[in-house]
Amino acid sequence: MVSVISNAVSTLVIVLVYGVGHLRSEVLATIIGNAVATFPSYWLNRQWAWGKNGRSHFVKEVLPFWVMAALGIAFSIVGAALAHRIGVHYNLQRHHHFELTLLVLVANVLSFAVFWVVKLLVFNRLFKVELEEFDEHLTAEESEEAESSGVH
Repeated sequence: MVSVISNAVSTLVIVLVYGVGHLRSEVLATIIGNAVATFPSYWLNRQWAWGKNGRSHFVKEVLPFWVMAALGIAFSIVGAALAHRIGVHYNLQRHHHFELTLLVLVANVLSFAVFWVVKLLVFNRLFKVELEEFDEHLTAEESEEAESSGVH
């Protein structure tokens, strides 16, 4: 849910800054949109995903979150630059700002999705947990059911 909300925030900011405000740079609009969305993303992750309240711990919470957010923003810059090149190629800058805005939004969402998957793959590799470790926590009934269904 946090990803949905933060994506909605970045989309809204990009629409306002780039689509309505006609900021000339797709890249800058994307940076602004994603930077603004990082604030509610941190707060919501902290509350909902991490179950924390009170003061944030800078080294354990804030710094790692912002490093990952900066990597995500850097990844979105690639998408925005690609959207810019496509816009130039199809001459969308002058007369088709609405279409170019949609292109920037699609590039931003796709960049977020690709980075999200890459991040999960990296984290799963770094913090690999063997399935056998979970098996020892199953009750006898769950173990029997898993063996009889071929899931083990």
